[in-house]
Amino acid sequence: SACKTEHSKSMDMGNQHPSIIRLQEIQKEVRSIEQQVISFSGLSDDKNYKKLERILTKQLFEIDSVDTEGKGDIQQARKRAAQETERLLKELEQNANHPHRIEIQNIFQEAQSLVKEKIVPFYSGGNCVTEEFEEGIQDIILRLTHVKTGGKVSLRKARYHTLTKICAVQEIIEDCTRKQPSLPLSEDAHPSVAKINSVMCEVNKARGTLIALLMGVSSNETCRHLSCVLSGLLADLDALDVCGRTEIRNYRREVVEDINQLLRYLDLEEEADTTYAFDLGQNHSILKIEKALKRMREIKNEFLQAQSPPELYLSSKTELQGLIGQLDEVSLEKNPCIREARRRAVIEVQTLITHIDLKEALEKRASLASEAEEHPPHRAVWSILGNLAEIQGEVLSFDGNRADKNYIRLEELLTKQLLALDAVDPQGEEKCKAARKQAVKLAQNILSYLDLKSDEWEY
Repeated sequence: SACKTEHSKSMDMGNQHPSIIRLQEIQKEVRSIEQQVISFSGLSDDKNYKKLERILTKQLFEIDSVDTEGKGDIQQARKRAAQETERLLKELEQNANHPHRIEIQNIFQEAQSLVKEKIVPFYSGGNCVTEEFEEGIQDIILRLTHVKTGGKVSLRKARYHTLTKICAVQEIIEDCTRKQPSLPLSEDAHPSVAKINSVMCEVNKARGTLIALLMGVSSNETCRHLSCVLSGLLADLDALDVCGRTEIRNYRREVVEDINQLLRYLDLEEEADTTYAFDLGQNHSILKIEKALKRMREIKNEFLQAQSPPELYLSSKTELQGLIGQLDEVSLEKNPCIREARRRAVIEVQTLITHIDLKEALEKRASLASEAEEHPPHRAVWSILGNLAEIQGEVLSFDGNRADKNYIRLEELLTKQLLALDAVDPQGEEKCKAARKQAVKLAQNILSYLDLKSDEWEY
């Protein structure tokens, strides 16, 4: 009987209505581009957008033209296929018009005009790169790392792609201003020197072209063409006879290294679409940072819940210092997102160390019990420090955003402590002045830490 059911199954397949089979074929084609739609990181005027839109619209027409012959099951299948295709069309449109995608584009356009104004003239014989340019680019990079992606693949990819280009431009310019080759040698030294000099001039021009290409400010040049030009220059250098003269061979090597570096940047442009580098959740530096943060949270929870923390003071602090050491060793890969992730992790760990120090100081003072002889303003500062320790404990376990009631309450409490410190009159006592100054700094640090915890940043 098993044999029989197998047989009837295959009969069923053969008996499926041609319209249903056609709909399944169309759905298969639609699904084959689903991943491309979900991770589409461009804008609506991109070639690729038009291509995906065309394919999906064509499939919708195909679905529409399937004859249902008035049969309910075929009508249902046709409706489902149409809904799936429309959903992808909508997703494509939302990816290209997402407000944060537009924000990334606007920041990129600022970088473009900065390059047009300051860099392109520099490579056609202008002056040095200005500090203003370097600061401008740095600011643009920082703002890009702060664009929210909400973990959305298309936005992560767009942000990463844009950052990669701008960071590459920043590096090309830094390299170029940092190492003006120790040469050119005098052309009398050897006939090959003149040839290397002229290649070097070509390489400088190619730098300008590459920057214009990466930033999309030059329309009359392609990556492929520039790649051929650079490879041609390498072949020219290779063919030179340097007659075993070390200084000429070194000069040639420097220029060859420059060309290879530029070729690597060109590859960036080609591979940006295929790499998963934009998904920093898989990046090994980020995984190290995450590991340190996870341990920091365990120490924090243990400390905040402990009934008698004194025995935890030393061991916790030693381990936290170790975590800062680990974070210092994380490779930044010249990636501003990783740099920002590490900066934030270090602040997290340091804030916990400060909290433990403060609790320890407060307990030591309580055990001395010589408060009676203490100067009243000094006592006032200590009592405010006690309040700050309580609030800081709450801020350490705060996990929400700026619209939360709790955020607003904590912010008000901290402002209140700052006002109370303001009202303390040290009566000219130096020790009290210093203590008050430290307390103000602590309150401000807790405020900015609360800010950091609630700004919903993610890589």
